[in-house]
Amino acid sequence: MNKSLVTIFLIFTALNTFNAQNFTVDSKIDSTVMWIGNQTRLTFTVSQQKGQIVETPLFGDTITAAIEIVESLKPDTSEQDGYLNINHSYIVTSFDDSLLFIPRYPFVCEGDTAWSKTLSLKVIQPFVIDTASMSITDIKPVYAPPFNWKGLIKTVLLILAGLLILAGIIVLIVILTKKKPQQQGVPVPKEIIPPHIIALQKLEKIRNEKIWQQGRIKEYYTELTDVLREYIEMRFLVSTFEQTSHEIVDSLHFIKTDYASSLNLLKAIFSTSDLVKFAKYIPQHSENIRSLDNAFEFINTTLKNDI
Repeated sequence: MNKSLVTIFLIFTALNTFNAQNFTVDSKIDSTVMWIGNQTRLTFTVSQQKGQIVETPLFGDTITAAIEIVESLKPDTSEQDGYLNINHSYIVTSFDDSLLFIPRYPFVCEGDTAWSKTLSLKVIQPFVIDTASMSITDIKPVYAPPFNWKGLIKTVLLILAGLLILAGIIVLIVILTKKKPQQQGVPVPKEIIPPHIIALQKLEKIRNEKIWQQGRIKEYYTELTDVLREYIEMRFLVSTFEQTSHEIVDSLHFIKTDYASSLNLLKAIFSTSDLVKFAKYIPQHSENIRSLDNAFEFINTTLKNDI
């Protein structure tokens, strides 16, 4: 009788073990030791059956407080022994000279949870810092980047387009002035409102409506990014409504020198917006306010050359 009970228990345990192995998660990092400021690849590999939907962790700009995400790579899928192996990879960097730990992260599928492995990354400061002289040492050696001919041509074309538009406006004003001389009682032409004034007014309206507090998160980020797209088109003469968020940021590479921090704010707003629209991400109340504040700061900073 005891042998039968033991046999039944072992069979039950084996069945549970088989069901628990419907999907697994592994994690690895290409380099466990790197110089400060360098980059390495962090990969989470999900091994699952076909048709399964595994919920993965959503990361913002960082993996941990000290490990920043430089780029989120497109998932890579392969098949082996009837299972799908899906690699979720991130290019990461760190500017913290210490031993860093990447904790376990949960992956959920049909009520079951699998955890990634704990990893470590040793970040080394390879330079000797002279604290007596308080001199500044570069993290990486200075090098001369290749000349960007495409960027130069695009900038020249934009400048020429701007000059042509300005010339057209001047010619139009001259023609209208000759054909329609000012007469008493004729209404004064409507003043052209600068793009930053229009954008700031629309952002203020969004702030007063607070539609995200009514659960209309997606509508809130759609209105917010539409204001930014319209402002960028008018301010920098870059077509935005036919481009994705990443393409818009890439198109603004020519302002990176003057507005590096502003470009980072724009990238953060578009990143949160894309997560809300396409990944059903629900931001915290503070994130919604921060996105709006970042939009105000982006416009107020980039309008300086127009004043």
